[in-house]
Parts: sequence; structure tokens; C-alpha cells
Amino acid sequence: MISRRTVLHTLAAATLVGSSLPAFGKSSRSGPVQMLDTDNDGTVDLAEAKKAASALFDRLDRDHDGTLDRRELAGRLTAKELAAADPDHDGTLTKDEYLAVVEQRFNTANLDNDGTLDARELTSKAGQKLMRLLK
Repeated sequence: MISRRTVLHTLAAATLVGSSLPAFGKSSRSGPVQMLDTDNDGTVDLAEAKKAASALFDRLDRDHDGTLDRRELAGRLTAKELAAADPDHDGTLTKDEYLAVVEQRFNTANLDNDGTLDARELTSKAGQKLMRLLK
């Protein structure tokens, strides 16, 4: 519950700085779809998923060698999944290899085969596996 005092202080602060008022309650960018949906159409398409995955890849690549190893992928892929996604068997994934796994998981999560994922699909078991590669 928000107190009257908090509301009045927020209104006063917004008036003084000429800013718009903050939304109370739930954030408009709080769910998995909203977090990834850059075109604001209510769904996540493959390009949006790959954009998020690419940004995460760059953050995870701590040694900046252009690959992710088992340690950098911890909690995102199991050793078995890493081995299956590693076509050259060097124990690492390049960005292209990582994005191929993202595409595979996207397609698995896309239950209605419409090329986009909605909130229901992203919170399914397959969608949760995909989300581990995006955030």
C-alpha cells in the first residue's frame, strides 16, 4: 500500500523537475515478453531472441576470446548440451554456435509454430530453457 505522503512527495518532486509521473504498481517492462520485445508487439520473434542472446554472449565472454567455455556457460547449458552444440568439439561455443542453440530452443518453445513466442510459450519448460540463454 502506498501512503498518501509518498504520493504527495512523488507529485511534488515530479512537478518541480517537470518530469512525468512514475507508474505505481507493476512495471510495464517486467515480464519475459516485455523484457525482450523490442518492437512492442506483445511477442518475441527469433530476431529479438537472437539480439538478446548476442548481448548476453558478449557479457559472458569475460576473457574476450570470442568463445564461451564450460565455466562461462555455467547454469545455462549442461556439459551434455555443450557437447551437442559444439560441432568442432573444441569445448567452446562461438557466437554463431551459441545462436544456433538459441534458434533450436526458440523453435522448440514455439508451440503454435507462428514464428513468435508469447508469455505462455516463454514460461513453458522449453521457454524457460531458452530464457537461460537470453538473460
